[in-house]
Amino acid sequence: MLSEVIAKDLLKIRAVFFRPDEPFTWASGIKSPIYCDNRLTLTAPEVRSDVENGLAELIRQHYPDAEVLMGTSTAGIAHAAITGHIMGLPMGYVRSGAKDHGRQSRIEGRLEKGQKIVVVEDLISTGGSVIEVVNALRDAGAEVLGIVSIFTYNMAKSKERLAEANVKNVSLTDFDAIAAVAAEEGYIAESDIERLIAFRDDPSDESWINK
Repeated sequence: MLSEVIAKDLLKIRAVFFRPDEPFTWASGIKSPIYCDNRLTLTAPEVRSDVENGLAELIRQHYPDAEVLMGTSTAGIAHAAITGHIMGLPMGYVRSGAKDHGRQSRIEGRLEKGQKIVVVEDLISTGGSVIEVVNALRDAGAEVLGIVSIFTYNMAKSKERLAEANVKNVSLTDFDAIAAVAAEEGYIAESDIERLIAFRDDPSDESWINK
């Protein structure tokens, strides 16, 4: 199963790993039992191959009419480029904000009005940043078919935001799949899964830390 293959890949290269007894602190201040750095997939050729071929497979399956891939800045750019190369599709990327010089572009790469776009993202937590990208593309006249991502936390907040924005996301793997594989392979104890799910369901409630 693809989600398990990618989960094993990410754990193996420590792109995603768990520390439920010594939580990480996000920039937002939220304490998290999981750390994600999917940029590390780019420096692991075998894993990179699994990821990019997996993204291409998801796009063919879920968005067969895709005409252009657009990466999120900066983490999604390389994945959009490599996947676009595999699929023979053009790619570009969307900046977090417009440039303050030159043509002051926010969208890099050629984009025609009405083109069917798939957004390529590395991970989705609350969904806010990727929805900004979707909205920028829509404002430019593109038809956004949806999003593909390497990993999603499957948080309620992201699901709500994606639904409100009327955009679909399909991920190679997710929080539940990685937690299950991590327990199977001894990265975490089986008893930790309940704590991890408690975090996923309500990141603002830190009671899982002391369970």
